[in-house]
Amino acid sequence: MEFLDAVLDRSWLLWIAAALVLGILEITAIDLVFAMLAGGALAGAAADALGLGFVGQVLVAAVVAALLIGTIRPVLLRRLRMPPVGTTNAAALVGRPALVLADVTVRGGQVKLAGETWSARSAGPAFAAGDDVVVTAVDGATAVVGPLPATPPPTAVPGEP
Repeated sequence: MEFLDAVLDRSWLLWIAAALVLGILEITAIDLVFAMLAGGALAGAAADALGLGFVGQVLVAAVVAALLIGTIRPVLLRRLRMPPVGTTNAAALVGRPALVLADVTVRGGQVKLAGETWSARSAGPAFAAGDDVVVTAVDGATAVVGPLPATPPPTAVPGEP
């Protein structure tokens, strides 16, 4: 009985140890469940510091863990699974201008794109060497190109001739 009393007198240590173990488990799982349970364990330690009995500590830990799992975890999971800001790789090339190096038809050709020579094919009309085009898609290692969009004529600024 003395041992149980001694453990309950230092139950905050058990809660901290549980939080550490759950944190280590979270590192291996990366699912955020163990992290939320660790948060509940820390709340149990705080409940002990406030003088609640062991049953109260367990209830506080359970409620806080449930709240964290139900509210914070979904938000963090969405944030973790979001694609990175900005496009990279082939997707970043779509919409970029290119210079036709060898005539581009629906069957093939070559363009200078982002400082590199790419094999290309046309999405419609053929383009002669020296034409400026825009990349509309990337299909494997081939840039699919189309005509540059028409640029609007410059507008006159009021007060200038």
